[in-house]
Amino acid sequence: MFTGLVETIGRVGDVCAEPPGVRLIVVAGDVAADAPLTAPLTAPLGASVCVSGCCLSVVAVDGPRLSFQLGPETLARTTLGGLAPGAGVNLERSLRLSDRLGGHLVTGHVDGLGRLLSRDESGDWVTCRFSAPAPLLRQMASKGSVAIDGISLTLVDVQADWFSVALIPHTLAVTTLGALPVGGSVNLETDLIAKYVARWLEGAP
Repeated sequence: MFTGLVETIGRVGDVCAEPPGVRLIVVAGDVAADAPLTAPLTAPLGASVCVSGCCLSVVAVDGPRLSFQLGPETLARTTLGGLAPGAGVNLERSLRLSDRLGGHLVTGHVDGLGRLLSRDESGDWVTCRFSAPAPLLRQMASKGSVAIDGISLTLVDVQADWFSVALIPHTLAVTTLGALPVGGSVNLETDLIAKYVARWLEGAP
């Protein structure tokens, strides 16, 4: 479980074929190490890391380089299948139960893909409008939460075929959304509570 507060932007070091999937190697910086009060400890094998909205398990550690294995399902249903060396990814370590929940509950299970339709700049702020599949839009509401590439954001407006979010300068500077071009694809995860409400309504008489 994650909060949607990105810790750092990592860089893809390599993408190696491992049929039927691939091995993704990310230069993760500080996220490659936990920082308890004593001394830094290398992130343990099997630890969960949110990589641009997708929960992945660490399978190897080499200094600041973390390795993840991506299967066919992950490659087909997320943007991770299109990553190339040098690409930036948003990184967040898993939530501790004692942590403050500064964003919202994010599972790292991508629900679908969105696409950036427009960027409306107003000073240092940017309002972004994204397309999304209809079933996901039905789980969104103005002033609710959505995770875009693992970033916890507040929804501004939700329409039948798009939604919008307002990005403050800090978010633009410390996440990959700052450099996302119009037409770029993103991983989407709707709010966990909204999913349960939608499921309950589907089964209601």
